[in-house]
Amino acid sequence: MAEIATIARPYAEALFGASKQDPAATAEWLDVLAAVAADKQLLHFASNPKVTDQQVFDVMSSVAKTPLPDQAKNFLRTVIENGRLAALPAVAEQFRSLLNARSGSSDAIVYSAFPIDTQALNGVSDALEKRFGRKLNLSVQHQPELIGGVRVVVGDEVLDTSVKARLEQMKVALSA
Repeated sequence: MAEIATIARPYAEALFGASKQDPAATAEWLDVLAAVAADKQLLHFASNPKVTDQQVFDVMSSVAKTPLPDQAKNFLRTVIENGRLAALPAVAEQFRSLLNARSGSSDAIVYSAFPIDTQALNGVSDALEKRFGRKLNLSVQHQPELIGGVRVVVGDEVLDTSVKARLEQMKVALSA
């Protein structure tokens, strides 16, 4: 079977080309559909030969918490009819990459040992944008095992200033 990213790329590029008016809105509903399509039970349901494409579409539409625009419905029908539902999360990821490339920004995940309030996040955001040299779209995930500090992932770059990472560095230095 072809690599999921290879399957997803044409869908992401076509959708990006078709959403020139409001790609941010498209990214929102695409993220919702991708989250629904990532569910293993839904994929199992969709792969059942007794289940029709319309039934899969109805389930996906009902699970999405917001009403889908016509463009989203048409896109979803196309993905389901072509048997590419499992590739939908990768389509959303590649669409987001195209959107970021156009705006000159990147998605970043900040893993923090403690919850970060909005004011502190703004300060972290400014420092990280200077460090990485581009605008960042931050999302925060709580990860208590870091003990303290933050770990930031921007694409394939990682900035780890957590206590856990420092302890690991000390362990390596002491055992050498």
